[in-house]
Amino acid sequence: MAFRVELSIELQKSEIRHSFPQSMIRLSYSEKHQIPLPSGHRFPIQKYTLVREQLEYEGAIRKAQLFDPVFVEDAVIHRTHSAEWWARAKRQELDAKEYRRIGFPNTEELVLRSISSASGTVRCALNALDDGAGMNLAGGTHHAFFDRGEGFCLLNDIALAANHLLHENLVQRILIVDLDVHQGNGTASLFRDEPRVFTFSMHCQANYPFKKEASDLDLALPAATGDARYLEGLKEHVPRLMEEFAPDIVFFQSGVDVLASDRLGKLSLSRDGCRERDHWVIGHAHRLRLPLVVVMGGGYSERMSTLVNAHCETYKTVLELYEKPRIFFN
Repeated sequence: MAFRVELSIELQKSEIRHSFPQSMIRLSYSEKHQIPLPSGHRFPIQKYTLVREQLEYEGAIRKAQLFDPVFVEDAVIHRTHSAEWWARAKRQELDAKEYRRIGFPNTEELVLRSISSASGTVRCALNALDDGAGMNLAGGTHHAFFDRGEGFCLLNDIALAANHLLHENLVQRILIVDLDVHQGNGTASLFRDEPRVFTFSMHCQANYPFKKEASDLDLALPAATGDARYLEGLKEHVPRLMEEFAPDIVFFQSGVDVLASDRLGKLSLSRDGCRERDHWVIGHAHRLRLPLVVVMGGGYSERMSTLVNAHCETYKTVLELYEKPRIFFN
């Protein structure tokens, strides 16, 4: 565990007060999230469609809540990523080593998927300021750096959305709660010198990326941590960060690769433990009247049903809390 900056940052506390209308929570979804992958590829690309279908089947969401995000302009992307590097990536001119680091083949669909996912998170952040919460049925691409992609990430959607909100003076401070099993190294690097953004990553130490970056707060856990120790660490830090840093908006990277069933995760959480994790983060943001943006993050369980249901539980928790009558929003 390592702090990079003190929580008592020299900024005026925000005077923003949220009074959200009683409206349905909107979710970003696009068929562009699907891209062709070689047979046997370890990324479960079909999960995006299956999560949306499962939420609809259970009656948790209605089609009217779904929107296909309009692509953001390059100027928005350039606030987070190198213009020269992004021009090469758009033209599919990255070299073979760069695509190996990303982990996806060089295709036009990869570019469109990345723009769509990032655009969705930008739109969800704007929606959260109006509705209380915004959810992207994709996103969480926290391994993308200023001038490179890696770990199935080409663009860093959370960073793009956070920088857009700051650029437009819509918020003064942002908290990123990254609970993917893998450290959000790209996000940590991108906001290393940005005091208005606090990055918290809770991850497995003995896991990718093996060269970690310095978040504002890293809680690196040993393999096979399990529910009790994991939730103890979470409950120690998340309330304090939300209350002391006093963010105007929270981004929650809700990767479910923390599960014991996950092929690429090593923290060994149960389904109940992962569900309690979500309730704790989402519930605390809700109690503090904080706009919340939820993005999908990673998940690689062997059984697709396990993976899909775990992701669905996260989104249903947001809907359960934020779509209740908002008496507390004065």
